[in-house]
Amino acid sequence: MGLVQIAQHADDLVRATAFYRELLGSEPLATFDPPGLVFFDVGGVRLLLDAGAPSALHYLRVDDIDATVERLRAGGVEVRGEPHVIFGHDDDTLGPAGTDEWMAFVVDSEGNLVGLVEQRPRG
Repeated sequence: MGLVQIAQHADDLVRATAFYRELLGSEPLATFDPPGLVFFDVGGVRLLLDAGAPSALHYLRVDDIDATVERLRAGGVEVRGEPHVIFGHDDDTLGPAGTDEWMAFVVDSEGNLVGLVEQRPRG
């Protein structure tokens, strides 16, 4: 079994598509309008933007959480939680041993909370 798709609520598909295009740094895989569906690829999992979907909290891996938050902030995105350490990985159970799990939270164009995650070597 594997994860295929995550659906995210979007009142305005054009606005939400622009937000996720900027956040993910990629174009949508497909758009179907009608009925009003936009798909992005996120590491092999489809992210579906759909007016009929409920809000979902999803976490996206980023290479540099500080730079990502500053880029989004500069673009007018609301930062709800600054980058901070959640926990350390002492073994490989949830991430590479010897790294710390950093998270930050931003609000997308539709009012949904989005988590950003970086697994950073301890230093």
